[in-house]
Formats: sequence, structure tokens, C-alpha cells
Amino acid sequence: MAAKKKLDFEGSMTRLEEIVSLLERGDAPLEQAMALFEEGAKLLRECTAQLDQAEQKVMLLTAGETGEPEECPFQGDE
Repeated sequence: MAAKKKLDFEGSMTRLEEIVSLLERGDAPLEQAMALFEEGAKLLRECTAQLDQAEQKVMLLTAGETGEPEECPFQGDE
């Protein structure tokens, strides 16, 4: 069996949507439903980590005291 390639954020979200759809239908055998749930939980953790990393990288460009552009971390909800 080939190793699974790590999905990018968009691919992970698409796969999560597929998993949710399959689980909502309710026709998967218990063993398959559990495997899907575990895969979905792993993808959710990975997506959350990717979003956290992206949030840390976002910088806000503002005018400093001298009027020159200055980067500062984006704090959100401000």
C-alpha cells in the first residue's frame, strides 16, 4: 500500500466535507464509520494547526511614528 500524500489545506477541507457527508448518510458499517471519524479528527487537527500558523504570519502594515511603514503583528478582534 502506498503512503498517503499529505493534503494541502484546501484538499484537507474537501476531504473533511466528504467524510461529514458519508457519516451523515449513516449507511457506513460501524468499523468504516469509526475509521472515517478518526481520519476526520486528524484532518481537523491538521487544518487547525495550519490556520494557527497562517494567523501568526499575518502582519499589519501601519504608519510608524515617523510616518514610515512599519510591520506589527495582527492582533485580531481589535
